[in-house]
Amino acid sequence: MAKITDLVSDLAAPFVEAAGCSLWDVEYVREAGEWFLRVYIDKEGGVSIDDCEAVSRPLSDALDQADPIEGSYVLEVSSAGADRPLKKPEHFEKFLGAEVEVRLYRAMEGRKDHVGVLKGYDNGDVTIETAAGPQTFLKKDVAQVRLYVRF
Repeated sequence: MAKITDLVSDLAAPFVEAAGCSLWDVEYVREAGEWFLRVYIDKEGGVSIDDCEAVSRPLSDALDQADPIEGSYVLEVSSAGADRPLKKPEHFEKFLGAEVEVRLYRAMEGRKDHVGVLKGYDNGDVTIETAAGPQTFLKKDVAQVRLYVRF
């Protein structure tokens, strides 16, 4: 049986494209005793509430018809966000040269979070350029990579 997120990705794709957006990610998670189906979209110039609505309404109807999820859940359609996680190879390719934060499972050089400019991605290994020079983190050590937003 296919994963729920894969089924929803396939179901959402035409609605996302019709709204002039691209599908960034789909999550199906349980939080505070409730299931959430989150569909993250992206668009050059940014995602508006109207874009989210243009995807949410027809997707909700399609999900009701296809019924790929047993039980109740909350459907959320939103922007991938300024500090979006990078998960797929195409995410890393799109943001080569951008500032990212690499979070590790265990501390390296006394810390778990490392910030630098994304220089490479190879089979899950991530290379960033920091003030101290280039650093490569192995896939097995990386918990998450996000775009870094300075405040």
